[in-house]
Amino acid sequence: MDRRLALVTGASAGIGAAFARIYASHGYDLALTARRADRLERLAEEIGLRHGVEVLTIAADLAEPEAPAAILDHLEAHGRVVDALVNNAGYGLPGTFAETRLADQQAFLRVMLEAPTELAHRVLPGMVERRFGRIVNVASLAGLVPGSAGHTLYGAVKAYLVKASQSLHLENQATGVHVTALCPGFTYSEFHDVNGTRSQIGAATPPWLWMGADEVAAIGYEAVEANRPVSVPGAPNKAIAAFAKLIPDDWALALMAWQGPRFRKV
Repeated sequence: MDRRLALVTGASAGIGAAFARIYASHGYDLALTARRADRLERLAEEIGLRHGVEVLTIAADLAEPEAPAAILDHLEAHGRVVDALVNNAGYGLPGTFAETRLADQQAFLRVMLEAPTELAHRVLPGMVERRFGRIVNVASLAGLVPGSAGHTLYGAVKAYLVKASQSLHLENQATGVHVTALCPGFTYSEFHDVNGTRSQIGAATPPWLWMGADEVAAIGYEAVEANRPVSVPGAPNKAIAAFAKLIPDDWALALMAWQGPRFRKV
C-alpha cells in the first residue's frame, strides 16, 4: 500500500472519531477499533466515501488482555503496518476506590494503561525501522493537576500517559517518530454520558471550559506533527495546568478537596 495507516482506538465516537476523520483528510488509511461494531461500520462508510481511503474496522474490547495483539494480528493479516497510533480508548469509573469492585478497577487499568502501553511497544520498533511514526496518547488535564476524591485511578493513569509520552519523545528524537500526550479538559463527547455524570458535570462547569471533539483532535494532530511532547488544548486549560504547577502542593490538594466533589460522583 502506498498510503500510510493510522490506528485509532476508541474510534466509534468523540475524540477518537474526530481523529479518524482528520487522519483520513490527510490521506491516511485507517484501522478503527472500539467495542461497538455497528458504530465503527457507519463511521468507516462515511469516511471511506468522503476521503476515498481504505478503512478497516476491528471490534475489540481492550479490557480483554489479548485484544492489543489480536488487533495488530488482524492488520498484519491484511498486509498493513501502523504508521500512526492514537491511543484514545478510555472511560471513567465513578465512585471511591473502596466502594468499587477490584475487577472493575483491573479492567479499567487494562483499557487505560496496559493496552496503550502494549500497542505502543508493539508498533514502535517498526516505526523506528521505517524512520517514520506518530503516537498520540490521549491523556487529560486530570493528569496535570492533583488527584481528587472519586474516579480514583483516572488522574493517576493520565499522569502515567503524560510521563511515558515525554520519555518516548526523548528516546525517539532522532528516529523520525513523534510522540505527544494530548491533555484535553472538558470535551463534548459521550464520556460523561457513559459514566453517568453528565447532569452533574454540566451543572458544575461554565460553557467556556468546554471544547468540541473536532477542535481537540485537530490540536492533537498539529501537536504530534510538530513533535511536541505535551499538548494542552485551549487557553483555560493551559491556565489551569500552569496554575497547578505554580502553587504549593498542599494548597493544590486543598483546592481539589474543596472543588472536586462538584465534578465527580463519589
